[in-house]
Amino acid sequence: MKISIERGELLKAVGQAQSVVERRNTIPILANVLIEAEGNDVSFRATDLDIEVVDKCNAMVERAGSTTVSAVTLHEIVRKLPDGAMVQLTDDGATGRLTVEAGRSNFSLATLPKEDFPIMANADYESNFAIPAPVLRRLFDKSKFAISTEETRYYLNGVYMHISDAEGGKVLRCVATDGHRLARVDAALPDGAADMPGVIVPRKTVGELRKLLDDDDMTIAVSVSEAKVRFATPSITLTSKVIDGTFPDYTRVIPVGNTRKLEVDAAEFARAVDRVATVSSERSRAVKLSLEVDKLTLSVNAPDSGAAEEELAVAYNDERLEIGFNAKYLLEIASQVDRENAVFLFNSSGDPTLMREGNDTSAVYVVMPMRV
Repeated sequence: MKISIERGELLKAVGQAQSVVERRNTIPILANVLIEAEGNDVSFRATDLDIEVVDKCNAMVERAGSTTVSAVTLHEIVRKLPDGAMVQLTDDGATGRLTVEAGRSNFSLATLPKEDFPIMANADYESNFAIPAPVLRRLFDKSKFAISTEETRYYLNGVYMHISDAEGGKVLRCVATDGHRLARVDAALPDGAADMPGVIVPRKTVGELRKLLDDDDMTIAVSVSEAKVRFATPSITLTSKVIDGTFPDYTRVIPVGNTRKLEVDAAEFARAVDRVATVSSERSRAVKLSLEVDKLTLSVNAPDSGAAEEELAVAYNDERLEIGFNAKYLLEIASQVDRENAVFLFNSSGDPTLMREGNDTSAVYVVMPMRV
């Protein structure tokens, strides 16, 4: 195999590959990227046995072929090469070495047999549809903060992507929860998605997928089966196993009878929470919200380190209420608001609170209160 490829193209492809590779693994081949050159294309494939990413790019292929080499080492070399450099990769198969040349730099890297590299089996996908990148980005960006990190409830370690009923008909919905907060985000149902099985997309896959979604003009091809999900752009294909478990009935957690309505500037609210939380102890990080007509007082009382209080002018026209929350959860939820105003709907100091953006119900968040 002998190819020449521009440094920027190579860095992007190898960067995607090396981020999938597990840093600590007992199977040496899983630390490698499979490079396959044919025609005018070269593909870089990496896997951790749960996720597989294939990145295709254009290259000058002098001699077709394939080999595997350490993904992290190749990425580090390419990252340190000068911008605009032409990089030549040469593997003659006999020496078990891959030569990387760029200008006056020359590297010789150990390779492993391509036959040992595990390729993820192609699944029969029950549902195939296309969705604009910004729509998919919104679904996952607004829900992923609520993914649980608790390994015992493994079925919460991802985003539940499924078809659901909403006021205007069927929608594509993403839900994540860790038991303390919940995010539910809807998008218009894409053509061809109506029969999609509900799947739990793992946290690591959500992180890798995010890298495909920066181009607003891109359309993502999504394929879903009971066991796998695939996201593809013209150059990158990301395939992942889904979490084998049943996502709990989240609809029971979303309060419907909360009538006490607080409307507040989301950015101002987030900054105020952040300021008063400065004095709170890291363990509890509890912030108390004291509500009265058109006034919100945020306060923290940490006996070890001090106290803080800040007043905000808000729109609130109900009876007095005091309720406490984990400051981190409040900040994460407030940071999801794209428009100016956040609307909080309370019931009592012991009940879950609902938050949405203005009158938009396509994204709603639930946060459990704390005793303060």
